[in-house]
Amino acid sequence: MFPEYRDLIHDLKTRDHHFARLFDRHNELDHRVKRMEAGEEPATHEAIETLKKEKLHLKDEMYAMLRKADTARKQG
Repeated sequence: MFPEYRDLIHDLKTRDHHFARLFDRHNELDHRVKRMEAGEEPATHEAIETLKKEKLHLKDEMYAMLRKADTARKQG
């Protein structure tokens, strides 16, 4: 996810607890959705879609934080 921000992601994960929580939750949801889609964890289609929407929301929030941090880094 966001390979162009790999270094910045590492930096934010170590110094921004909110970003780290978002990142961890996104990964947790990603693994869970994969298990559900593989049939390893029981789920309805609706449950999977709900988790995917939450994952997308987290990704959007992280992207906004990355863009803001990247802009600040370039200006400072």
